[in-house]
Amino acid sequence: MSSIPKLLIVPGWRDSGPGHWQSLWAESIVGAVRVQQDNWVSPTRSAWVNRIAETVLAQDAPVVLVAHSLGCIACTHLPAEAVARVQGALLVAPADPERRAPLVDFSPVPYQALPYRSVVVASANDPYCPVRTAGAYARSWGSEFVRLQNAGHINIESGFGEWPLGLALLQSLIPTPLAFHARAEPNTSHTLEFQTV
Repeated sequence: MSSIPKLLIVPGWRDSGPGHWQSLWAESIVGAVRVQQDNWVSPTRSAWVNRIAETVLAQDAPVVLVAHSLGCIACTHLPAEAVARVQGALLVAPADPERRAPLVDFSPVPYQALPYRSVVVASANDPYCPVRTAGAYARSWGSEFVRLQNAGHINIESGFGEWPLGLALLQSLIPTPLAFHARAEPNTSHTLEFQTV
């Protein structure tokens, strides 16, 4: 088994479309693997968690999870066998399934410490999860917490394409430099205002 971790891209409810930072990273980062769900519109916890676990266990290396929205919550439900293969996680704009009927199967959200290093990124004006809820997740999971100002759901609708700050946060979880496919080196010339808590 390789010691260099594999990136596992874990989209949220309704998947991440073209231009979303998760899609761009999946295309540009060497070795990145994207989790594919059978039903993106009407998700069930058992199906989603099983698919993520299968994908984790299929890799020939430890994994770093790169999750968005409901994907973050699904990752916190992973069984111990899969968790043992996780080296770190970037958990972006976690969902609040207890307040959104189509996602209620993913509640209650686990509130215990994750046994790997993790970073939760949340926005002060995310319409799908109050920032105080995301902060509570981060505290209970033992995650570092990065609060963005007015970044919406941190998706394509709120203007997030390549997202260089996200790449920098991801790199902080990985011991070796990220490798990009030829001509896919992202634009890192600008950053966003953020504060760590």
